[in-house]
Amino acid sequence: MDKKNKIVPIIAAIEVLIVFIIFILFYLTLPVISNRVIFVPKGSVNHTINYLEKNNFNVGIIDKIILYFTGKPQAGWIDLKKTKMSKFDFLYKLTTSKAAISKVIIIPGETNYFIFKQIEKKLYLKNFYCNVDEGFLKPDTYFLPIGMKRERVCKYLYTKSLNYHKQIVDKIFGKFDYQKYKKYIIIASILQKEAANVNEMKYISAVIYNRLKKHMKLQMDGALNYGKYSHTKITPEMIKNDKSPFNTYKYYGLPKEAVCIPSTEAIIAAIFPAKVDYLYFVKCGNHHLFAKNYKAHLRNMRKCRNK
Repeated sequence: MDKKNKIVPIIAAIEVLIVFIIFILFYLTLPVISNRVIFVPKGSVNHTINYLEKNNFNVGIIDKIILYFTGKPQAGWIDLKKTKMSKFDFLYKLTTSKAAISKVIIIPGETNYFIFKQIEKKLYLKNFYCNVDEGFLKPDTYFLPIGMKRERVCKYLYTKSLNYHKQIVDKIFGKFDYQKYKKYIIIASILQKEAANVNEMKYISAVIYNRLKKHMKLQMDGALNYGKYSHTKITPEMIKNDKSPFNTYKYYGLPKEAVCIPSTEAIIAAIFPAKVDYLYFVKCGNHHLFAKNYKAHLRNMRKCRNK
């Protein structure tokens, strides 16, 4: 074979290689539209591509080959940071993106009903539920991995909350007895709904204890803001028709469960009520007026109406 005949196949191979490179470069510039957060199953590259293909991602054999050379895809829920990107960017992010984290905020005054709805939406967990008492969860900001299994989420929240309550009890009582402590959580949850500010909590706490001591109905509107009624305005009709144990206008004593998540300040006020003889209070602007007897309470009501 002469020199010319040797060069021809080399040139042909180079041309094929150039065409292949151009094709690959073109392929890697193709647009990809995706959710920002996606789930990638644990397994081989082949398994990952097959899964993505079944879930309407435009991937195939070429993507498998590229991933074999660029690296193994991350497993679990990952955050791609954007929804529109090139094929190259998409494949690169499959191998380098970090776990998708969502911020869940549990605020004092909120109920399990709305907290679970929040977690359900942010972590993509259908019908999310934890078997924990109302008022038990610690009010805090949590950063949770999207796709975290329900059992793990519940265990994490329970452990954090248990440690939180134990710290409060250790400082005050020294020994943690949840059944005895639960009474304070229930009272604190009512304070959380009723008080206009932190300073008022200890006075409303005193009203609750004083009424319980005299075997009077608590008659607290805030107790009716339980569960899915957390943000509902309490009306005379609701007070009349609600037959739940939370209706302190109908039933004597404390409800059997807390109304909502109480703050630390509310729990402290429930444990240490003010040393006053108040039995009544009425909202007056952005605060409450307190009274030791019904006659003084009526005066306070007239005072607020006149304002």
